[in-house]
Amino acid sequence: MKKIILSRKGFDASYGKIPSPILPDGTLLSLPIPDKAVNCKFTDLQYDGENYFNKIRSLSPRTKIKEAYSCHLDPDIRPEVIERSVGWKPSFGQEGAAFSHLQNQKVGEGDLFLFFGWFRQTELSDGRLRYVRDAQDLHIIYGYLQVGYIITREEDVPEWLAGHPHNTAERWKRDRNAIYVAAERLTIQPELPGAGCLTKSDRLVLTKKGCPRRVWNLPDFMREIPMTYNANAWQDEGFVSAARGQEFVFDANEDVIDWVKEMIRSGSK
Repeated sequence: MKKIILSRKGFDASYGKIPSPILPDGTLLSLPIPDKAVNCKFTDLQYDGENYFNKIRSLSPRTKIKEAYSCHLDPDIRPEVIERSVGWKPSFGQEGAAFSHLQNQKVGEGDLFLFFGWFRQTELSDGRLRYVRDAQDLHIIYGYLQVGYIITREEDVPEWLAGHPHNTAERWKRDRNAIYVAAERLTIQPELPGAGCLTKSDRLVLTKKGCPRRVWNLPDFMREIPMTYNANAWQDEGFVSAARGQEFVFDANEDVIDWVKEMIRSGSK
């Protein structure tokens, strides 16, 4: 493992426009962004006996997302949310400038994506899921994927990946498209699979307490480790993460690996 990638995913201020929910049991349920180009619908995705559309509508009764809307299920790392083909493995797709950025940073087999997004605590009230009043908006790491191999040609896509949102004729025509398939095991913690979702813990919360979600409480040793898109991020209030950019790449030295291991361990209990 040479590189760590902090990868921003899920609903944001432009797509979806509400935080993904921290469910009452601590589940970090990342909501995939709308995508008209794919067949997977919010109503197709299920968690804890309820489809994603109903959860969205419960959290935001005035949501502009409609029942017929399709969504971009990517990264696809939560096995139980939809029926799976034989041979399914967790995967993640990227294209265009973001994929070129990963290529330029030489991200490859063995490197580790840490997926983070915008979350807020929820509760059940009269049987309805809602946000806890005055709960802080947070950036939280909710999942990970260690790269086992990378698919960069349409003819190499296995049958079990046929429905992946990055396996469309239009995306392959763009010539800057790839699907990263998870390794079998996580090398830094071999007892864990190569990709998975995490349950909320304080160690997974990037946002500094009482601050806007872009202000992160990173360990001090990170001051000496350059992170792409964040060259001037360290300010008086802490690490102020870039407003734009999807993939923030940095080197994995021993301190970084120990930090990442503790985060993943804390969310895997």
